[in-house]
Amino acid sequence: MNLPAHPPKNLPARTRVLTADELDLLELALSGGPAWSPEGPTPVTLTDAENTPLAVADDDGVRALKPFARAAGPHWDPALRRGADDVRAELRGADVAAVVVAEAPTRSEVTVLPALTSGANRVLLLVPASRRAPAAGAVGAPGLVRVAGDLADGLRTDATSVDVVVVPWPASSPARPGWADVAARYGATRSVVLAEHRDQADRERVGDLGSLWADEVADLYPEPSAREVVRAARTARRSGAVVFFTGLSGSGKSTVARALAAELDDEGLHTTLLDGDEVRHHLSKGLGFDKESRELNVERIGYVASLVASHGGVAVAAPIAPFASGRARVREHAEAAGTFLLVHVSTPLEVCEARDRKGLYAKARRGEIPEFTGISSPYEVPTDADLVIDTSQVDVADAVAQVRAALVARLDG
Repeated sequence: MNLPAHPPKNLPARTRVLTADELDLLELALSGGPAWSPEGPTPVTLTDAENTPLAVADDDGVRALKPFARAAGPHWDPALRRGADDVRAELRGADVAAVVVAEAPTRSEVTVLPALTSGANRVLLLVPASRRAPAAGAVGAPGLVRVAGDLADGLRTDATSVDVVVVPWPASSPARPGWADVAARYGATRSVVLAEHRDQADRERVGDLGSLWADEVADLYPEPSAREVVRAARTARRSGAVVFFTGLSGSGKSTVARALAAELDDEGLHTTLLDGDEVRHHLSKGLGFDKESRELNVERIGYVASLVASHGGVAVAAPIAPFASGRARVREHAEAAGTFLLVHVSTPLEVCEARDRKGLYAKARRGEIPEFTGISSPYEVPTDADLVIDTSQVDVADAVAQVRAALVARLDG
């Protein structure tokens, strides 16, 4: 995707914050996938949840302004998550069979895969990688990419020695546009959805998985006892937790928080992300940026996060939270509900300024934004952080791994 060195200064005044599904559709369209534009009046500046301008939609279509923020996980690996234009150019002239890997394949699907790709000299394994969390119990994009990698290895070692390419693509939920259209944009001459070739016996067995345990309980216990055993199992849960990131604007806390939340959710830990800008837009709309308003915003985030933890979920919050007193109140509420982990993202101010995607630091330096943390308003460095991470020294994947390890140790402790 060709992007301008700097976004134009005269952007449309009207803005629209895109949903997760719309971000997927926009990313796909800008990379050479099926065309997409938002409904409603134009021209309009399209932003992510952090209000970062990503594109402009007008009568001429949609044009990119900035790259999309990347998170961690194999489905965000830039070596895999390539645009449709790039992949199509690489595969041009080949007989390309695309296989959509939207579910964890059964043995029967793995067995039939060579026949589905027979005759092709290139195989494209397309993995839908929605920004939405997967449905409860479903294998998410990280797991599906790992599965696709194993499938690719199996095909490469087959006697045909086909060339296999694994590509996670930004699939909105529910998936649109259709698989065939997306596959064609990526250069496929034919396409199939692997799960549609699951044999009937496997379909029935997969469908029955959820009831196997209940059936065993019913067989083992008389009905009154079975009813109570099932009820107890439904209410059994591990302790909830709050992972609270704090740091300067541009420190990378939101990026790490999003990646952590996606990974935890994919692993079955029901996770709620409370990102600073999104909370400001919804929960704390109308609050200013004076100390009292900032403290109230952080207190609201802490309250909601503690409710999530009290019900056994994991809340991941990423406000700036510049004051020690506000962070202390969050800790107090969270520890009463479950586990609390305070993560200080200690990226230096000069690095945060250099990264500034929204030009906020420059405006603060010019006096256009009053009480801006790190410039005209203080940031009180935590002395009680459970983990300190400098994202100028470690990448997102390493940062997520550190936070995840610390959290799991506490949950299992």
